[in-house]
Amino acid sequence: MGYFAHETAIIDDGCHIENGVKIWHFSHIMTNCKIGQNCNIGQNCVISPNVILGKNVKIQNNVSIYTGVTCEDDVFLGPSMVFTNVINPRSAINRRGEYSKTIVRKGVSIGANATIVCGNNIGEYAFIGAGAVVTKEVPPYALLVGNPAKQIGWISEYGHKLNFNEDGIAYCHESKKQYTLSENSVKKIST
Repeated sequence: MGYFAHETAIIDDGCHIENGVKIWHFSHIMTNCKIGQNCNIGQNCVISPNVILGKNVKIQNNVSIYTGVTCEDDVFLGPSMVFTNVINPRSAINRRGEYSKTIVRKGVSIGANATIVCGNNIGEYAFIGAGAVVTKEVPPYALLVGNPAKQIGWISEYGHKLNFNEDGIAYCHESKKQYTLSENSVKKIST
């Protein structure tokens, strides 16, 4: 076993857990999950059946990741944020065959207590502020806050707000990378 699981954690049969993973107190990893190298799953988390986590995903305490969610590499999920997987739940109606898929792309950060309504993919390196409620697709590098979540700007891979000049170019001093803004879409360009 090349991973650590606290003695109170529950790991169901059929999970694939790679080396360097840490699973903390009272967390439940359900059947057929795939968890990539060096993930950290905080206290009191639920990872539902068939969830896929890439490498280096950091999940803070009290996070629920439901069936249908895939998180790519280097995703950060803040405390008590939650995903949904059924758009119209009813207690008396079984909708297990109707789970919507949500993909969280590489490098995304989602703040504490945010909610991601199912079927809305999050583009790479996007940043979702604490308490935001995401109800639509999120473009790469977008910065969103509020309920419902609204885009208030763009953010670099390094996590700093991008300020574009009149030519549609922004420079991130920390990462020494340039970005272009064209037709409401951001792309990283080589420097």
